[in-house]
Amino acid sequence: MLSSTRSAASMALRVVKPTTAIVPFRTTAAAFTTNSRRDASALQTHSAAGVGKVRREVPLPSEVAPKGALQYALTTLDAVTNWARQSSLWPMTFGLACCAVEMMHLSTPRYDQDRLGIIFRASPRQSDVMIVAGTLTNKMAPALRQVYDQMPDPRWVISMGSCANGGGYYHYSHSVVRDMSP
Repeated sequence: MLSSTRSAASMALRVVKPTTAIVPFRTTAAAFTTNSRRDASALQTHSAAGVGKVRREVPLPSEVAPKGALQYALTTLDAVTNWARQSSLWPMTFGLACCAVEMMHLSTPRYDQDRLGIIFRASPRQSDVMIVAGTLTNKMAPALRQVYDQMPDPRWVISMGSCANGGGYYHYSHSVVRDMSP
């Protein structure tokens, strides 16, 4: 019984052919497209008769040549800024316990973080990465959030060690924050 119902429904779907009556207001609706001979931001409307035509895609901003000296200078400045940001990290230390001592070893000659472009910053407004090393307590959490809010975008947080990740050895203490996510 169920299989005959399914086959009847599938046959009904195969017999029906799409018509313009299914889509209301097809002839009056206008779609927007760009003209490749003009600026990509200039939109034109076309009627339903031209719907079958192949549309050209809008080029990406990186594919469009800059117009004028000011736009060229700003585009070049953005490219230089993005290149500088992708190659270096400026972490801010937020050492709370013994893991902070381990974090300081990064700046010693053995690991030599300076050759990789990693330079510790003391101000949150100059850094883009915050390294939280140690146990975060309930009293220290608002200060951590305030420092995090002062960092410019894009910003990242690294929780270093088991104490920062989930409380570590002090997990069951009443004053320890167990989840450090913002």
